[in-house]
Amino acid sequence: MARKLMRFTKQEIGSRGRWRKRWGTLLALVAAAALTGIAVLAVHDLDFELDGNIAVDPGGSQNVDWATLFDAAGNTITPLPTVANNGSLFGDFTNAKLDKDFVNNGNTFVTSDTTTFATGSKDTLPISGWQCNFDNNVNSKIDIMNAYATAYKAANGSEFLYFALERNTNTGDANVAFWFLQDDVNCETTGPSTTFSGAHKDGDLLIVSAFTKGGDVSTIDVYRWNGGATGSLGTTPVAHGVDCRDPNLPGGDAACAAANRVDLTGIPWLTSNFKDGVGHSLLVGEFFEGGLNLTASGLGGKCFNVFIGDTRSSQSLTATLFDYARGKLGECVPTVATQASTNGNVLPGSPVTDLATIQVTGAANPDDAIGTVSFAYCGPVAQGFPTCTSANSTSFGSAVTLDNLQCDPDSPNNTDGKSCALSVSVNDSGQTGARGTLATGNYCFLVTVTLTNYPSPGEFTNQGSECFTVLQLQPTMTTAQTWTVKDSATVAVASGAGNLTGDLRFKLYSGTDCSGASTLVYDSGNIAVSGASPQTKSTDDATTPSGSLVFTSTPSSTPAGTLRWLVTYSNTNPGHRNVTHACGSENTVLVIDNDGTANTP
Repeated sequence: MARKLMRFTKQEIGSRGRWRKRWGTLLALVAAAALTGIAVLAVHDLDFELDGNIAVDPGGSQNVDWATLFDAAGNTITPLPTVANNGSLFGDFTNAKLDKDFVNNGNTFVTSDTTTFATGSKDTLPISGWQCNFDNNVNSKIDIMNAYATAYKAANGSEFLYFALERNTNTGDANVAFWFLQDDVNCETTGPSTTFSGAHKDGDLLIVSAFTKGGDVSTIDVYRWNGGATGSLGTTPVAHGVDCRDPNLPGGDAACAAANRVDLTGIPWLTSNFKDGVGHSLLVGEFFEGGLNLTASGLGGKCFNVFIGDTRSSQSLTATLFDYARGKLGECVPTVATQASTNGNVLPGSPVTDLATIQVTGAANPDDAIGTVSFAYCGPVAQGFPTCTSANSTSFGSAVTLDNLQCDPDSPNNTDGKSCALSVSVNDSGQTGARGTLATGNYCFLVTVTLTNYPSPGEFTNQGSECFTVLQLQPTMTTAQTWTVKDSATVAVASGAGNLTGDLRFKLYSGTDCSGASTLVYDSGNIAVSGASPQTKSTDDATTPSGSLVFTSTPSSTPAGTLRWLVTYSNTNPGHRNVTHACGSENTVLVIDNDGTANTP
């Protein structure tokens, strides 16, 4: 990138002592980064341009600027451009006022703003001490038109933040700042003052900078929030820089900024300046951008999901805060993977578990996901698999809290809590969420993840990994007859299909079959079958027979010919089918002679 000479203001020349001290801090950070074995990359020498404009300069060696990240509507371009060192860019854009403050003809700028700081809001206060209000007449010098930011990760793992804003006029010098926050901090009101939602997390960053009407940046300082919601803002800068175009910048500088030294035209998205009104141009000193090497500053490994750019009365940490524009950086993303213990057939009574793994990605050391995971199932249906939603599902078990104690089985990196695997059983009485034995049919699981510190992923169901079928099994039966004119039957079912419950019934017919012209000779009535498979019962077990096996010598009372058994099994287990044995298929049959004598073959 071509370097331009920097114009030094009187204030800057008079503060060389402070410069020497801050350069010393920067050089110490660079030396510390070098000891880690990570190459120190200057924030302005990567593929992203920091030169005081929004477009890539022709003929240069850098290929990414704001106009290559956002389209004319201010939407993030998908996919984002591949940079020279194969890093990844994650960007977001917020139009602070233009979308909601233009009247219908699109040409009249209105100063009313629902996102301005209320009196008393200070950077040194916790988020609960911030308030926003509705302002009908924002001063043009402090009125933000657009603010945007992007996170960048270099091929060697170094993390960077880039940020920019546009203001409505260049009257006088300016002081601006950017908060990079891990929580979903937000505030907007059309009425009375309202308290911001969200809270500080340890490692939130405040970046403050000053620049002149002519477009020269004097300083940029970075401060770290220490502790959680009730912590405090460190008063010593953790990184420092000046204008990115300063020819005296040391190698590996961690922070720098630039404002536009010339008028900018051809801005793709709508903006506005006090002189020209609504359009696509900005005057000198109305555009500001900066960058920070998080890794070189010892500030990496956090998930910055929200940025807030603001205007202020000075660079002081207790400065009066004016206008602000908030955007979603979305640097860290919670992902959910679900997997049932089986995606095929399930024997009735067998346990089926669903596993949900929640993992936060996007930084070297993201916070644990905080929230709950709920399990439900849909079905049964006879054909295909159900489309599972909260409206047609049946919940089981209680919502499971996301924490290391509840993670079972452990995820690969569960030692640091960045991912959590939770498993719940749907139909095993020995596990959480017992439902007893599921009816036969097709089912799918539904997992709902609700987080409090990241955007909630919502409902998850996957027919490829979370659906199963509870079988309706066909029991098998074998029969045997003894010469003492009785019959027995053994009922069996596949291993793991649950206990047998039902009734056996023995009927003896004379004739060629077991229906029609045949005569019923004996009926045992129902003989209860209960217990683990197999179960064997015989006519000896009958308690209330409706017939008799006593044959007399009177041919008229004793049928002649072949006798055949018909044995049936009727089950009361919804996972088993009924079965009827073939008529007279026993290996031994009883033959009655004409004289009434009972014989066996």
